[in-house]
Order: sequence, then C-alpha cells, then structure tokens
Amino acid sequence: MPSERITFEGHAGDPLAARLDLPDGPLRGTAIFAHCFTCSKDIPAARHIAAGLAARGIAVLRFDFTGLGHSQGEFANTHFTSNVDDLLCAAAYLADRGMPPGLLIGHSLGGAAVIKAAPEIAGLRAVATIGAPFEPAHASNNFGARIDEIQEAGEACVTLAGRPFTIRKSFLDDIGAASLGGALDRLRAALLVLHAPRDQTVGIENAAEIFGAARHPKSFVTLDEADHLLSREADARYAADVVATWSAHYLPELSAAEDASPDAPPEGVTRASEQAADGLKQEILVGNRHRLVADEPVRLGGSDEGPTPYGLLAAALGACTAMTLRLYARRKSIPLEHVAVDVTHGREHRADCDGCESDGARIDVFTRIVHLKGDLSAAQRDALLSIADKCPVHRTLEGEAAIETRLADGAGSA
Repeated sequence: MPSERITFEGHAGDPLAARLDLPDGPLRGTAIFAHCFTCSKDIPAARHIAAGLAARGIAVLRFDFTGLGHSQGEFANTHFTSNVDDLLCAAAYLADRGMPPGLLIGHSLGGAAVIKAAPEIAGLRAVATIGAPFEPAHASNNFGARIDEIQEAGEACVTLAGRPFTIRKSFLDDIGAASLGGALDRLRAALLVLHAPRDQTVGIENAAEIFGAARHPKSFVTLDEADHLLSREADARYAADVVATWSAHYLPELSAAEDASPDAPPEGVTRASEQAADGLKQEILVGNRHRLVADEPVRLGGSDEGPTPYGLLAAALGACTAMTLRLYARRKSIPLEHVAVDVTHGREHRADCDGCESDGARIDVFTRIVHLKGDLSAAQRDALLSIADKCPVHRTLEGEAAIETRLADGAGSA
C-alpha cells in the first residue's frame, strides 16, 4: 500500500510526525488513528490496523502526539487535553488536503481522546475505541507510588515500558478534570467499542461504562484473548477487519467501477497471491470486486487466518448445492423456507467407497448433509435431495477436469 511520511503542526506549533497510509485504489474514506499513552504511530497494532483499513479503501493518518516518537515538542508539557487538540489539528490537516476524516480510531488513552475530540469534528461519521478507559484519570494507574512525589514536587520521572518520562502535576490535574460523559452525550457519530475481557491494563468494565453512556447507534465487540497492546498480529488484524466491516455501513459507498482494485484480475479470473513469504496465507481476488482469504492451520505452517483450500472447495460445493435447491424449489413452487448444507471432506480407501470409479488406493469423499425447513411432503423432500446431485460443482468434482498450467508472460526466475 502507498504510504506518505508527512508532518503537520500540532497544538503548540511543533511539527508532528505522521504517516498517511493510502489505498491502492479509490478512496472510500479517511480515518485518524490515535495511539496509546506514551506509545507511537509505529506500534504493531497501529501498523496492522492501518494496513487492514487501507486494503478496504480507507486512508489512515497515524501520528505521534507532541513529544513522542518522531514528533517534536516537550512531552512533559503535554496532557490529555493537548492530545485532544493534536487530534483536532490532524483533522484540520486532512480537511485542508480535501480528505476530511469520517472515522476516528483510538487505542487506550487515544480512545478516550477520540471520544473527546469527536463532537468538534464536522462531518465525522464513526468512532471506534480499542481498550479505552472511561475516565482519562485511569492513566494515573501507570505512575504507582510516584503520584505523591508528582503532587508534592510538581513533577517526577516515571519509567513506562522501559523508558523514562517526566510527568508533571499539570498532567494529573488535567486528566483528573477530564470527563467523557459530556462528549459521549454530544457524539453525533456511530460508536464501536472493542475491548478484551482479559485486558490487564484497562479493565473490561471501562467498555461497559463507555457503551452505557453512549447513544445509539453503538456496537460492542469482544477481542477475546487479546492483550491490551494487541501485540499478536492475528488480534490486530481481527480488530482491523471488524472496524473496516463495521465502518463500511457509515462511510460513503463506492460504485462498482470505483470499488474495483486496479490490481484486480479481470472478470472470470480468480487470483491467489501470498501475503508473506514466511507464511501460507493467501489473498484471493475473484474478478475485480470480491476478496477471500485462504490459509492453513498453525501446525502446518500457516497462521489459521482463513479456511484451507479444501475448506473453500467444500464451501463451493455447499453453496452451489444450496443455490441449486433454492432455484429448483422456486421453479416448482415448493414451500422451502430455508436450506443449509453441511459439507465434510475426507479420504477413504477405494474398497470402502461404494460407486467410486477411481483406480487409486484412496479416493476423496465429500459428505453432504442437507437441512430443509418448510412444510414439505415426503415426495418434495426426496425431489430436493435428488436435485442436489445436479449441482454444477458436484458435477465438476465427479467428472473429469483438465488443468493447464503455464508461466505468466514476462515471468522471470529468481
């Protein structure tokens, strides 16, 4: 994905370092990602979430707050309110570029900051928080026994994630006075709250308080076994998928022509391309609009982020069977209310497979269990079961197929 290194002016006039991750194709919308307390725009969660959104047509601006990462300014002079002001500066920068943000995403204290900033950003459509505290004062839990020293001496050096930071009394005063209640009441955008039940840094009760104080439309999604920083790539990618899918309901839709990726294959072509040389995950593009994922279990060298190729083959058989039964029932006016098809795949010895014509020692066997719902007679049920064998994918699997393979034009050797 294209990515621009940029700077824009923060709340105090200091240059803030940022990265704008752009989609390869048409722009569906723009998001801002606000990182966690004392983190940076380059933490794995931010990178994975930005990449996941950009792949779905959403540009993401992620930046370092004043005094953090590669941004200039003095961190000791910042506080929660200054973070909110930096977010408003980021939104203004994007608006000046003709890319006003429609989505805000905030992680941890950054999640509290996006809630606070959201009512001040015109045209905002959606806000997503990840592991966010309901009260900004929750950040003081990071300071432990140094709080008394900060209060008495005016400041103290606190070690966070192995790095020293100067925390001043003004910071404690600011987070103590800050509240999200008013901002949530004035929020005129959809809200998505993501939180891990086992988050040891910001407890799950914070998600309940945010969700309870917000107005509809609002949604909650659990992050299951994730830790606070979404340090596992699979958890960060899952969060990105959830945010992208959810926000699509609130961001402008693209036409079919706009939605087509410039790198997508033409209609009638399915392309599988690996996502990383050290894994097995594949992105599958079916024509110029539809995207799928294939992978293998971890025990086989994959990351288990998608169905296996055989799982997709079983899915094709099940889907085709259900479609065939629906079309037949529609044509014959059969009162079929719902159809579902379970498919399993295995390999059996030829001697155990009745009707198998293969000369091999083992044969692939797909077992279908068809679930029919409706006021159906025995004759109608039998007819539907029999028509399942006329599914085109069924016929392909049972028939003979030729596979031709050649190198793409211009393909070189490593």
